Amino acid sequence: MVQTMIQVSNHAVLYDGSTFRPAAPTDRDARRTHTMAYGVLSAHNVSGDTEHLQLKMDAMASHDITYVGIIQTARASGLKQFPLPYVLTNCHNSLCAVGGTINEDDHVFGLSAAKKYGGEFVPAHQAVIHSYMRERYAGCGKMILGSDSHTRYGAFGTMAFGEGGPELVKQLLQRTYDIVYPRVIAVYLTGKPRPGVGPQDVALDLIRTVFKPGTVKNAVLEFFGPGVANLAMDYRCGIDVMTTETACLSSLWATDDTTRVCLETLGRGEEYHSMAPEAGAYYDDLIEIALDEVEPMIALPFHPSNAYTIREFKENAEELLRQVDEAAQKQFALKQLPPPLTSKLKDGEFYVDQAVIAGCSGGTWQNLMRTAEILKGESIGGMAFGLSVYPASQPTFMELANGGQLSDLTACGATIRSCFCGPCFGAGDVPANGGFSIRHSTRNFPNREGSKPGNGQIAYVALMDARSIAATAKNGGKLTAATDLEFIPEDRPDELYSYDDAAYRSRVYRGVGQPHPEEELVFGPNIADWPEQVALPENLVLTACSAIYDSVTTTDELIPSGETSSYRSNPLGLAEFTLSRKDPAYVGRAKEIKALELKRRSGDVDEAVTEALHGFDPATTGLGSLVMALRPGDGSAREQAASCQRVLGGCANIALEYATKRYRSNVVNWGMLPFIAKDLESRNIQPGDVVILKNIRSAVASGAEKFEATLIQQGVESSIQLELPGMSDEERDIILSGCLINYYANH
Repeated sequence: MVQTMIQVSNHAVLYDGSTFRPAAPTDRDARRTHTMAYGVLSAHNVSGDTEHLQLKMDAMASHDITYVGIIQTARASGLKQFPLPYVLTNCHNSLCAVGGTINEDDHVFGLSAAKKYGGEFVPAHQAVIHSYMRERYAGCGKMILGSDSHTRYGAFGTMAFGEGGPELVKQLLQRTYDIVYPRVIAVYLTGKPRPGVGPQDVALDLIRTVFKPGTVKNAVLEFFGPGVANLAMDYRCGIDVMTTETACLSSLWATDDTTRVCLETLGRGEEYHSMAPEAGAYYDDLIEIALDEVEPMIALPFHPSNAYTIREFKENAEELLRQVDEAAQKQFALKQLPPPLTSKLKDGEFYVDQAVIAGCSGGTWQNLMRTAEILKGESIGGMAFGLSVYPASQPTFMELANGGQLSDLTACGATIRSCFCGPCFGAGDVPANGGFSIRHSTRNFPNREGSKPGNGQIAYVALMDARSIAATAKNGGKLTAATDLEFIPEDRPDELYSYDDAAYRSRVYRGVGQPHPEEELVFGPNIADWPEQVALPENLVLTACSAIYDSVTTTDELIPSGETSSYRSNPLGLAEFTLSRKDPAYVGRAKEIKALELKRRSGDVDEAVTEALHGFDPATTGLGSLVMALRPGDGSAREQAASCQRVLGGCANIALEYATKRYRSNVVNWGMLPFIAKDLESRNIQPGDVVILKNIRSAVASGAEKFEATLIQQGVESSIQLELPGMSDEERDIILSGCLINYYANH
C-alpha cells in the first residue's frame, strides 16, 4: 500500500558536486572532512580527537517543563553564573491550570534565575521555544543545545541537539557534550513542491521511509541539492524540525541567499555565511527526495511514521481505521472503546472532529498565510468540527494581524490562540472521547492529545500539513487534500514576513552575560530539591517493577506529558505519575522495593530485607528496581522519563536497544545502568522477577562491557548476559557516583 517516492541508497557515497557515486570504507576518514557537519563539529570540539568529540555550545534553551530541574541540578553542583547564553522560555505550562499556582511559581523562579545567573527570560505567550531560538539565536555554523527533543535549527546552518536536562547542566558547569563522531547522511533535494504540498508532507514522507528500519538513527542529516533553493525559510524549518521523528541526532542545511535575507530581516545579517558540502564529501548513506513527487500526507495514530498519502488513506480507509482501532485496544486494553473509527465514514468520506495548527512545526507565518488564503471568505460550519490556530511567536502574530489574516481566520470560524505548545503534548484542545483530531504539530503518540485511558477515555491525533488541514476545514471536516482544491495558493521560496520584535523588546528579560549574584531565587511551595541518591554498591539485587513488550516505548508512556508536567519541579510529586498510563501498578511496586532499601541503609535489616537480599551481605548489597522495555525512549528529551524512576529507587533499565541517544543519556546521568540484553524477548521477564548483579561496582569500574547476572523467575534461577556497550569513562564515573549531581560533588 505504501509507495514512498523517497529513495535510500543503503550504502556510503561520495558527492562530486552534482552527482553521487559509491564510496569505499577507506574514503571515510579523508573525505568526511568535506561535509558541512565536519566543519561545525570540528569548530566546537575541544577534545583534540576527531573521533571522540567533546563539544562546547554557543547557546542553550529550555522551557518551563525543564528549566527548574536543570537550574536546581546545576545549583547543587556549584553553579555561579550562566557561562553561555541560556534562554528560558515559558511555552509549555503557560495555560495549564492543574496545581493552582505551581506553573506561575515556576515562571517566577525562572525570571529570578535569569537575573541571578545572567540569562534570557521569555514570558508566557511570547513565543514557543524553537521559534524564539530561530528568530534570535540560530546562525550559520553555530551549535545550540536545548532541553526539548525538537531542538532543530539546521535550516539556519545551526547544528542543534535536543537532550535531557543533565546534558545542559554539563554546559552550565563548563563541561562538554560528548559523542562519538556520528554518521552523516546526505539528504539530496530536487524539484519543487506542488501547490498544496507543505513541509509537513515532505517530513512525514521522510519519516515513514526511514524511522522503522532505523536508517538515520543517531546520525546527522545534511540537506542540500537544487531543491533547497525552491523552499522558503519557513518551509525548510517545517521539514527540519520534524527530523527529530526520524530518530536522527541533528541536522544541517546548505545556506544560500534565502538564508542570508532571512538573517538580515531578523537583524542578524552578520551571522550569515555560505555553507555547502565540498566536492568529494563522504556520506554514510544517501536519501534522495524529489519534492515535486511528494503528495499530501496523513500520519495516523499512534506515531508520525504511521504515514500514508491522503490518497492512499482514502482508498483504504476502512482497513486502515480498523488497524488504528486494533492498535488502540492493544495499547490501552480498555473495557469499552468508543464507536469504531469507521463510524466516521459517511458516503465513503472520512469526517474528522477537530483541527489544530500549532507550535514550532505548524504555527509559522507561511503555514498560517496558506491557511488564511484557503479559508478566506469561507465558513468551517456550525457543527461539532472546530479549528484552532496558534501562531508560534508574537512577531508572527503581529504580522498576521497587520496583514488581515487573523481577521480572515476568525471570520471563517477558527479560534486564534496565543503562543503555546500545549496541543503538541496534551495540554490544549483535548478532543472529546472518541474524537479524531488532525494537527499540524510534532507528534501523535498515545495520549499526546490529552486523553486519560485510565479514566476510560481515548482520543486520536493524525498529523497533516496546514494546507490540507485548511482544505478539510473548508469542507466542514471532510478529510481533504489541499491539492484537491480548485484554488490552491502557492508557496514561494522568496516569501518572508516583515519581522518586528517590539513585543520581545517590551517583555523579554535580556540579561545574558549580566549576572546579579545578589539576587535571590524565588521558590514556590512546589519547587523541591532532588532527593539524595547513593553511590553504586558492590552488589545489586533488582526487582523488575515493569515489563513492557511494545515494539517501542515512548517517553510519554514512561512519564506522561500534559497536565502531569505541572508537577515537574517536585521530583517526588512528579514521580507519582511514572508509567501511570502504561503500567499503573509500577509506582506501588517500586515504592515497596525502595522501602526495603531505606531500611537496609538505616541498618534495620529485618526478615523482609534479609529475604530480599537473597543471602547477600546487607553492608555491600543494594536493593533497587528496574524497568524492562524492548526499545524505550522514543520521543521527548525530558529527563523526568528517567529521573522519576530513579527517585523511586530505580537502578537500571534493561532493553534490546534504546530508541534514542537522549533517553539513554538520561538513564546514565541519573545513575541508572543502561543494560542491553540481546535475548530479552525470549526471557519473558515479568514484574516481580529478580536480577542479581554480583560485583557490579567492581565490574563497571574496571571497564567491563559484559556481565553474567542471575535471573530469578518464580523461584527458578537462570543466567542472563547483560551488556553496557560503548560507555565512556565519564559515564561509568557518573553511574559509580550514583548520579550526575554526585559526580560533580566528587569532582
